[in-house]
Amino acid sequence: MKVMLRQNSAGHLVVYVAKKDLEEEVVKEVENDSEKILTLANGWELAIAGLEEPVKLPKTVEARRLA
Repeated sequence: MKVMLRQNSAGHLVVYVAKKDLEEEVVKEVENDSEKILTLANGWELAIAGLEEPVKLPKTVEARRLA
């Protein structure tokens, strides 16, 4: 699914999922092989492959929902 990554006014990473009309703050980031696993405040886990560091925001990427 396509998601948009951006920073909120407090400087935290936020994920917006347009198809679900969902915007949640990232509470945990983990590197796993070639993917970055983002845990959202609502409990969702999203895997994003090929995300370069540092990330230039805002950015639209392809994500895979794990949980």
